[in-house]
Amino acid sequence: MAVRIHPSAVIEPGAQLGDGVEVGPFAYVGAAVTLGEGTRLHHHASVEGFTTLGAGCEVFPYACIGGKTQDLKYRGGRPGLRAGDRNVFREYVTINAATHDGDFTVLGADNTVLAYSHIGHDCVLGSHIVMSNVISMAGHVTVEDHVVIGGAAGIHQFCRIGAHAMLSAMAKLVQDLPPFFIADGTPAEVRAFNKVGLERSGHTAEQLERVKQIFRILYREGLNRTQALEKLAAHEQAASPEFQRMLKFAQTSERGLAPGAS
Repeated sequence: MAVRIHPSAVIEPGAQLGDGVEVGPFAYVGAAVTLGEGTRLHHHASVEGFTTLGAGCEVFPYACIGGKTQDLKYRGGRPGLRAGDRNVFREYVTINAATHDGDFTVLGADNTVLAYSHIGHDCVLGSHIVMSNVISMAGHVTVEDHVVIGGAAGIHQFCRIGAHAMLSAMAKLVQDLPPFFIADGTPAEVRAFNKVGLERSGHTAEQLERVKQIFRILYREGLNRTQALEKLAAHEQAASPEFQRMLKFAQTSERGLAPGAS
């Protein structure tokens, strides 16, 4: 399939464009960029820096993907950005490259990032993530698979969001949001488990019941964090994937788990 490039687009020498790539009017592709098969840049979209986009990605007008880190610790070199297949970046989205030479900001596949959202340097995002409009994600944030983030949410540096979690609109996350749960508020507090999201992703009634038990132990039984994790580890369902995911997430948390709502 032929590459389609509008005459007004700027493609720097050295850029690599896969079969079927489409670059619209006044779009820009930097010299160290690789665009996968079938990726489309709308008019005035920019992909720059040491950036690779996988197949079937779509970059909407005025988005800037792979721009230089905003981290003041940047000292040169060739940091970059790597994104998988079928990612959608809507209008005015910005995603920065990593800070240090040889490091990468990373996104998986099938993510949708809506207008005016920002993903900072050195973030690592999984797949099947939906980010609503005007989200601010600081550097070094980790987001696991199947996460939903509501509009205008803010996420502090080095925070982590576990798989199948949801961060509500306007929330301010300053600690780690465990998998399966919904957090809301400023600062964000865990309010419930993500029942609807888990059902939509195909979780069974038995799996939902295990997640409900995890939520109760962590946030409804009045235990401190150490006591709650000990109870999870000793639970008869402790070997299940849901319990194991939660225990591993908690054990590797550096900022601590987001508190429960009072």
